[in-house]
Amino acid sequence: MCGLAGIVALRPGCSPPARNELVKMAAILSHRGPDEYGIYRDDHAGLAHARLSIVDIATGQQPMADESGTLWIAFNGEIFNYVELRDQLITLGYRFRTSSDTEVILQAWRAWGEKAFDRMNGQWAIALWDATLQKLVLSRDPMGICPLYWCEHDHHLYFASEVKAIFAANPAIPRALDPVGIDQTLTFWSVVPPQSVFAGISELEPGHIRTYERSTIRDIALPVAESTELFQGSVDDAAIAVKDAIENAVSLRMLRADVSVGSYLSGGLDSSLVAALGQKFAHNRFQTFSLRFEDAEYDETFYQRMLVEKIGSEHHEVVVSRSDIANIFPEVVYHTERPVLRTAPAPLFLLSRLVRQHGTKVVLTGEGADEVFAGYDLFREGKVRRFWGRQPTSIWRHRLLERLYPYLARSPVSQRGMARQFFGKNLENSASAGFAHGPRWETASALKRLLNQDIKQAIASNEAVAKLVASLPSEFHQWDALAQDQHIEIRTLLAGYLLSSQGDRMLLGNSVEGRFPFLDKHVVALANSLPANYKLHVLDEKHVVKRAAEGIIPTSIIARNKQPYRAPDALSFFAPNAPDYVAQAFSESALLNSNVFDVKAVGLLFKKCRARGAAGQFSNADNMAVVAVLSTQLLHQHFIAICPQAIKRVAFRTDVDRASQQET
Repeated sequence: MCGLAGIVALRPGCSPPARNELVKMAAILSHRGPDEYGIYRDDHAGLAHARLSIVDIATGQQPMADESGTLWIAFNGEIFNYVELRDQLITLGYRFRTSSDTEVILQAWRAWGEKAFDRMNGQWAIALWDATLQKLVLSRDPMGICPLYWCEHDHHLYFASEVKAIFAANPAIPRALDPVGIDQTLTFWSVVPPQSVFAGISELEPGHIRTYERSTIRDIALPVAESTELFQGSVDDAAIAVKDAIENAVSLRMLRADVSVGSYLSGGLDSSLVAALGQKFAHNRFQTFSLRFEDAEYDETFYQRMLVEKIGSEHHEVVVSRSDIANIFPEVVYHTERPVLRTAPAPLFLLSRLVRQHGTKVVLTGEGADEVFAGYDLFREGKVRRFWGRQPTSIWRHRLLERLYPYLARSPVSQRGMARQFFGKNLENSASAGFAHGPRWETASALKRLLNQDIKQAIASNEAVAKLVASLPSEFHQWDALAQDQHIEIRTLLAGYLLSSQGDRMLLGNSVEGRFPFLDKHVVALANSLPANYKLHVLDEKHVVKRAAEGIIPTSIIARNKQPYRAPDALSFFAPNAPDYVAQAFSESALLNSNVFDVKAVGLLFKKCRARGAAGQFSNADNMAVVAVLSTQLLHQHFIAICPQAIKRVAFRTDVDRASQQET
């Protein structure tokens, strides 16, 4: 993947985008695309591109124009079915000068207009500029894999893959944290697009097209996946269909690249299945990459090596300590561009660095399987609580909760009385939207006690959950309960946190592209068509995926208890040799400067955690509180208190300047 950016004048008579602004935007995105840089500029618009060369390395430079030289594109991502689309377009009479998927998008737009995006199977953020019509088209893939932000300032539209590029373009663009974005983060663990954490900056919603044509702005939503009739076969039929769909998705992502493709390997079901299928389609050597932890609670080395022994991959590992997490965390927050409630992105940043060090640009991951095939304990928890809610006085139904969270040393269901009190809330509302997510949202929302009065007052009427529920699709209440839970999980956590803070940003921070077979268009459509009990069979999560994996990966990996990816949190920041930035971020002066948190409340939190030290035990609430405060403070330091400075000199291979020289 790459980095794209651009500027468009929104009113007649506005000055053309300045070339130096476009240069700054491309340069600060150099981590996303260090291979080549390009700029296009005319009297009304400018595009900038930082390229990570994956497909058609020789002739795929961007920004790219059609043969008329009036339709231009800057593109981040991959269209995996571009070969098939190209053949269709050739049949229609279109001709191609390159072998890139980028040119296929250009010609597909000419042939089908907005309907072109419905035909694409891939991950993308796209900016198309029609110089003749003075029309800008922004598009983002339905699952939200590739990021795209925009803001309007001084009658100009600024857009980019990352917010730092917008800030770098023009120092006059206001920089401030948005209380609504903070409120959403401390509810859902992430902002929900179009909301961002920065005031005045919006994130293009996944699966949306936004067009600007002179004074007219239009927003169009794409379907999440192809509409499919409810699957009619048996669970055995479904397992075969799922295996075939995932294998096809892996094949596309392995073969549609002009560089070698490796795979992440956590040791769980999803990454093991992807890695095993990836090895099948590798041209030559196949590399796998794993995280290990010094803390045994988080380590999955045994299962990782079991899979490596079976498939014979060339395997690489990075062992992560608490001090590693603490030392890298400021750089991690620079790339996330948002607060996080867990340190989990940090080890993934170190993992992508390992990938890059071994000369690999592309990795497959198992991300998305839990969302589309119902793998999370949250889905099981919701099912148990709904069952319990039908007989709230039952003395045994809630005991089913004890089958959840076996991987946690301090499980939330280990103390029956507290578990019954916590999970038993709002059982009478089991048919309401967000019922399954309520306990997690309530836990995160408790962190708002740390906010100062200014922020509390600003969000007092925000009603984050109510606004989310009001924005759900009109057909939402016609779906079964599991489908509702999955939709909300995808809407709130997948794109905003897992594919962003743990995905795109940690990968591209080290110039590595991630590919996600479980989020393939056809895999998602198939998963959406399956009966709920094929995915969550009683309390067996991802039941049909486990059936599909039989004979491909070891039975012990299929049968193991699910262990979601986690990392040490607050413990990482309170060792005797903790980096100086931690205490500084929690200092009174820094807290007053950011003006987000209550100085006294955060001071007490820091004092308590420091007293416990690295040998102490931290509650779930304290873990989230420490990471939330620290990441927000670092975010303010990176982007509000200090303007982005990490702009290196780059040489532009594509440099088309058609603008007049009127501007200063």
